[in-house]
Amino acid sequence: MGAVKDVKKAYRLLRKAVRSRMAVQRVRRTLEAMPPHPEQHYKIAVYFADGAVNMYQMRQWYRPLAELDKLWPVVVLARNPIGAEKLIAEDAPPVAFVPTVRDLERFIRDQDIRIVLYVNQNTRNFQMFRYGRRWHVFINHGESDKMYMTTNQYKAYDYALVAGQAARDRLSRTLWDYDVDHRTIEIGRPQADHFSGTLPYTPDERTVVLYAPTWEGDRPSAHYGSISTHGETLVGALLASGSHRVIYRPHPRSGVVDDEYGAAHRRIIAAIAAANSADPRAQHVYDDGPELGWQLASADVAIVDISAMVYDRLAAGKPLMITRPVDERASVDTGGYLSDCEWLSADAVADVVREAERVRGDEDAIMRLRMWVQRYFGDTTPGVATAKFHAAIAQLMGEWDEWQIREMGAIKSGEDDDDEEDKDEQLHG
Repeated sequence: MGAVKDVKKAYRLLRKAVRSRMAVQRVRRTLEAMPPHPEQHYKIAVYFADGAVNMYQMRQWYRPLAELDKLWPVVVLARNPIGAEKLIAEDAPPVAFVPTVRDLERFIRDQDIRIVLYVNQNTRNFQMFRYGRRWHVFINHGESDKMYMTTNQYKAYDYALVAGQAARDRLSRTLWDYDVDHRTIEIGRPQADHFSGTLPYTPDERTVVLYAPTWEGDRPSAHYGSISTHGETLVGALLASGSHRVIYRPHPRSGVVDDEYGAAHRRIIAAIAAANSADPRAQHVYDDGPELGWQLASADVAIVDISAMVYDRLAAGKPLMITRPVDERASVDTGGYLSDCEWLSADAVADVVREAERVRGDEDAIMRLRMWVQRYFGDTTPGVATAKFHAAIAQLMGEWDEWQIREMGAIKSGEDDDDEEDKDEQLHG
C-alpha cells in the first residue's frame, strides 16, 4: 500500500514538473513576442511568487496599480510560470518573468526600482528582501481580523500600508517592539474606488443576498469556512423563499483541503442551477469570476465568513452578517468589529430570511455599522483612499531621495578625506 502511494505521489510530482516546464516555455515565447522592458524605467515593483490559485490577491490591485502607474511606472515581478501566464493574459501591469534568482538579479540590475510592494506572505518574499537601497512594503490583499493580519512577519518589511486605525490597534495589541506609528501608513481601501463589473441579472423587487464564504482553512485556528456548516441550509432557505436572489461567491480555494467541504460547495452550485431552471426569473448567480465590486455594491445584505470579504463589504457601508465558526478552536479577534457585528450562528441559519430582513431595518445595527466603517477605513468618500495610497507612495519616494542624498554625501565626504590624506602624504612624505 505504501509503495502504491509513493508511486502516485511521484507521478503527481512528475506531472506538476512537466506542466511547470511547459508553462515556462509558453511564458518565455509570449514575452519574446512583446517589446522589451525599457532599461531604468520602472520605479515600483510588485513582487508575486504565487500561481493561479492565489491570483485573487493580485487581481484586486490591478486598477489601483494602473492609477499609480500614471505617476510612477509599475512592473510585476512574477516568479511562478502559471501565475505569470495569468498576469500576462489579464489586466495586470507589465510583467517581468523572473523564475530564478539569476533572472531576478538581472532585472533588478537594469531597473531603477525604489519601492517593492508585496500582496502576501509567500516564503519566497525573502529572496527579494536581500536587495537593499529600496523600500520593501507590505500592502496585503485585504483587511480583516484574521490572525494573518497580525503575524510577526510584518517586521520583515520596512513599511506596511494598512486600511485604518483598526489595523494599527490590532498590530499594537499583538506585536512586541513594533513601531506602529512609524512603520504603518493608513490608506483606506483604494480597491473600493475601482469596484467594477456588470450585473449578471436584471434588478427587480427581489432582495439580493450575497453569500461569500471563505475556504475551509488548513489548520484549526483558521477554520472560518461555513460552506459545510451554514452554507447549504442558508442558500436552500433563500432559494426557497421566492423573494430573494442569491449571489454565491465562494473562495477559490474552497475544497482544496477537505473533500466534504468541496462536495458541499458543489451541491450549492447544483441547487442554484436547479432553482434557476425551475424559475428563470429568479436569476440566482454562482459567481467565480475575477471581477470584484458589483457583488458588494449591489447586494442588499451580505453574509460572509471571517475573511477579507467582511471588510470589503464593510467598506461599502451596507448591511452584513458574519457566520460564527463552529470549530471552537478557530481564532476570533473580538477586539474590533467582530465584537459588535451581526453574527449568524449555525443554529440560527434556518431563520436566515428573517435575520436578513432584521439587519436591513434595524436602526441600531445601521448606526453601529457606520461607526465601524469609519474606524476601519476612515473617509470612504470615492477617491479619498486612492489619494491616500498615492500620498503614501510619494512619502516613501521622498524618503528614498533623502537616503540617497545622505548616502551620496557620505561617499563624497569619504572621497574628500582620502584627498586630504593624499595631500598630507605628499607634504610630509
